[in-house]
Amino acid sequence: MNASVQFLPVLPEIVVALMACAVLVVDLFLDDDRRQISYLMCIATFIVTLVLLIKSVGGEPQVIFNGAIVIDDLSAIIKIGVVLSALLLFVYGRQYNLDRNLFKGEWFVLVMLGVVGMMVLASANHLVTLYMGLELLSLCLYAMIAMRRDSSVAAEAAMKYFVLGALASGILLYGMSLIYGLTGSLEFRAIAESIQQMDSNALPLTLGLIFIVVGLAFKLGAVPFHMWVPDVYDGAPISATIFIGTAPKLAAFAMMARLLVSGFGDLHDDWGDMLLVIAILSVAVGNIVAIAQTNIKRMLAYSTISHMGFFLFGILAGTEQGYGASLFYVLIYTTMSLGAFGVLLVLSTKGFEAENLDDLAGLNATHPGLALLMMLMMFSMAGVPPTVGFYAKLSVIQALLSVNHITVAVIAVLLAVVGAFYYLRVIKIMYFDSPPESRDLIPQRMAVGLLSVNALSVIGIMPFAGYLIDLCQRAVTTLP
Repeated sequence: MNASVQFLPVLPEIVVALMACAVLVVDLFLDDDRRQISYLMCIATFIVTLVLLIKSVGGEPQVIFNGAIVIDDLSAIIKIGVVLSALLLFVYGRQYNLDRNLFKGEWFVLVMLGVVGMMVLASANHLVTLYMGLELLSLCLYAMIAMRRDSSVAAEAAMKYFVLGALASGILLYGMSLIYGLTGSLEFRAIAESIQQMDSNALPLTLGLIFIVVGLAFKLGAVPFHMWVPDVYDGAPISATIFIGTAPKLAAFAMMARLLVSGFGDLHDDWGDMLLVIAILSVAVGNIVAIAQTNIKRMLAYSTISHMGFFLFGILAGTEQGYGASLFYVLIYTTMSLGAFGVLLVLSTKGFEAENLDDLAGLNATHPGLALLMMLMMFSMAGVPPTVGFYAKLSVIQALLSVNHITVAVIAVLLAVVGAFYYLRVIKIMYFDSPPESRDLIPQRMAVGLLSVNALSVIGIMPFAGYLIDLCQRAVTTLP
């Protein structure tokens, strides 16, 4: 095959990686007053990449680079979500980063390389490729959290994340090494074929699977491996928190789907039981502990844990309907999380961090537009109709019912009702509590405009929800 043809399918990754290097070099010759040039280079890169990815949807699936990379609709949809999330992060966080001396080339490059890592994860068809993408993303996140060198809280959060992330990577790598030793292959399809010839109850195979599931659960932030999530969300700058809490969740779906479904599909009964326990604990602990939080970043951290539990419900269903519902859920969650953290970014002015629930008190009286946007996000996260968050939860529950997981579906619904309390509390605080002394916000027309589209989409998507979930289900048909 012609070398140029081989590289065309991964052109979006090449564009972002090369532009990250270009931004790093160009930024050396720019002073703070001209940093806008680097910023616009990043924006242009993401827009071009989005165009390339959208054009690739609907193409024939391809496996390239000796089985290391797979290009299909699933990878394209996830990459579109990742790049769009990064683009919105740049716009939402521009003023925030300017006020905190984070508007610099190093930050831009870390985000872009993190995006490359997630794009590699989305197309991984090989244990080494998956690990490379995961570690590239993780290293960028560690550095982003620690960028505020004058903040001891940020340094502590980065250290916790680094230590626990390194531990999770070691566990995952050990599981992969066991699987490689047993199957003699690193490619997912070849691993699946080897497992079909083996005794599924063999101890080394079970151990390898357990290590892999534990490593994935750590990276996902699912209970009981969630201890890093609230500390990292709280300690990181909000512009880093929004990145951690959105796009990597899409990459996490790709990781779970490629590794567990493609590689270990015949062991579904084994990893499905493990995911069942992890998912129920995540939804329960996330929703219950979130009620006690007064810091909105920590509240949203526990909210993320509960949403990851819901996302896992679709995976453990073990059907195309379940995988499609899970992909749709994580796409909608990313949209909601971008909107919620986007409001916090806009509210955070120089010298002030909007990170406590009390900081939102009386927001409707001072900034009714932002209060409305946050209310829509909270309603959607709680799963209140007619928002798309309701349909996302419903699709996952329907997938559980389709495989007779009736008890699990009932537990999921009950815990979702419990979780609605702390979302509705945010709305009560914004609309019924007395506002503190007024604060002047710097006008951010572009950020507020995109944020409005982001927030209104949770209602605007509803007429197209059926089409979107069909698209997600078609995308997962390439999985074995």
